[in-house]
Amino acid sequence: MNKKTIEDVDVSGKRVLVRVDFNVPMDENRNITDDRRIVAALPTINYLIGKGAKVILVTHLGRPKGPSDELRLDPVAKRLGELLGKSVKKLDDSIGPEVEAVVNQMQPGDVILLENIRFYKEEEKNDPEFARKLASLAELYVNDAFGTAHRAHASTEGVAHFLPAVAGYLMQKEIDYLSKALENPDRPFVAVLGGVKVSDKITVIENLLTKVDALLIGGAMTYTFLVAKGHKVGNSMVDQPGIELAKNALNKANEIGVDLMLPVDTVVVQLPADFDIPSGVPQDVDIKLARTDQIPDGYRGLDIGPETINLYAGKIKSARTVVWNGPMGVFEDPRFANGTLGIAKAMAESQATTIVGGGDSAAAVEQMGLADKMSHVSTGGGASLEFLEGKELPGVTALLDK
Repeated sequence: MNKKTIEDVDVSGKRVLVRVDFNVPMDENRNITDDRRIVAALPTINYLIGKGAKVILVTHLGRPKGPSDELRLDPVAKRLGELLGKSVKKLDDSIGPEVEAVVNQMQPGDVILLENIRFYKEEEKNDPEFARKLASLAELYVNDAFGTAHRAHASTEGVAHFLPAVAGYLMQKEIDYLSKALENPDRPFVAVLGGVKVSDKITVIENLLTKVDALLIGGAMTYTFLVAKGHKVGNSMVDQPGIELAKNALNKANEIGVDLMLPVDTVVVQLPADFDIPSGVPQDVDIKLARTDQIPDGYRGLDIGPETINLYAGKIKSARTVVWNGPMGVFEDPRFANGTLGIAKAMAESQATTIVGGGDSAAAVEQMGLADKMSHVSTGGGASLEFLEGKELPGVTALLDK
């Protein structure tokens, strides 16, 4: 990575503003149900504590429309304190005289957590005056929040105009893994893409086609590709604007000799086309296996079938680099999780560098207990997707070059 990191600057005794991504899920009693994002930031925080920095942490939680008791960061500060083995003081604001007073009293090695930065509408607007006030708390800025690096917000991009800005360890790790995969992968390089709409992922598909040896398609996108090839897909979800895009992608893959693979069999369910999947598939529904070119009328594809799982697993096991973004089916329902589990297992057993691109794929490997078998599980769904598209991320661009 050609950006400066915390190891390239002197942090000793300095007030360091660290943008972390502690946007963690909580249950109705405000207990954290998955602390992975907090754990991921520990190496950077511990390094700064060890060097005697005064650590001022800033994060968002959820999408508040102003201050909200449900989205205050007290449970986050408590959990972080447990993980660090030291007290983390949580403030009730992000800027202002009271915050400044506490910051001025900080001793080397102290850690404080500012209140949810999105309580201020100026954060997402990247308001320069707000960014200046936030930056005035510190002498140095560290961005360790890859999950928000694709957003040009005050705490991710704006403060970098007022302070020397460097990457934390998590940001460095994310960029190093994803950059190597895209720019200099060990080959064969295989990408696995799931998800719903071709039109949402077309720029990723187009970018990856110029870099991979094989692209394996799964998830609801499958059926748009099948329609593009002239097949009937019953009541399966089809992204109408994506049909032409899928045709172009198939033609491009053919022209440049990239193996763009589609499922050969699929798990189908008797459901109307307009059925709302997130509401839950009924238990008494008729489920069968079908060839993807013979999906029966009235049925809807919800997962890749066993033959496809074997086919894809074979490709993954012969690869040297694998990047995966997007589940293969409705993995939240155990009846339609086999495809996603099959990909996760093949990657876990592979000798390749395996990168899971955040979001639902990361949630799936966590849920299946296979996250620690991957070379890297990204903490940023949207950010890793934009990186795979070849886009520049504002939160990364703003950091100092080496």
